[in-house]
Amino acid sequence: MHEQLKRYIQLNISIPNDALDKIVSHFKPLTAKKNAILLSQGETCNKLYFVNKGCIRTYYITGQGHEKSRFIALEGMIATSLTSFISQQPSFEFVDALEDSELLFINHANFYKLINDLPEWGEFYAKLLEFAYIYQNKKIEELVTLSAGERYAILMKEHPGYIRRLSNKVLASYLDITQETLSRLKSK
Repeated sequence: MHEQLKRYIQLNISIPNDALDKIVSHFKPLTAKKNAILLSQGETCNKLYFVNKGCIRTYYITGQGHEKSRFIALEGMIATSLTSFISQQPSFEFVDALEDSELLFINHANFYKLINDLPEWGEFYAKLLEFAYIYQNKKIEELVTLSAGERYAILMKEHPGYIRRLSNKVLASYLDITQETLSRLKSK
């Protein structure tokens, strides 16, 4: 069950096998049914998830009651409410399972203990933070500078799995467009 996680870590850093084994030993399995809420707004995030199978997302709800999907993680990806996980303050966002999912998670205490114990895990954490920063900046830039059609074209190119696997409601909330606009873009 931990083989996919090992490969993911090894893709990001060079690490001896004994250190890798120590890291993955802290990741515990969790099965989440479709639509299961893993974290609610206002709760403090204590888990970082690796998706072995399925799909999870982070999202928030606007003052008008609309969902806005911030990040979607398919197999082989990590997801959490990163701001809450780091700060240990209540989360502004939710984390839920969009499909029946098989996850591995590490809790906050073990995550930071590994940073103190293993320089390689600190290097992995730095890569994770860099990814999150670049991902969020790119998403903001696209929202500010590109049309709905241009954002959809990028999504089709970079994340075709999202279009095949996710509902129009979730896709529209990820692209920050209405479901009607998404339906028009899909029909072109």
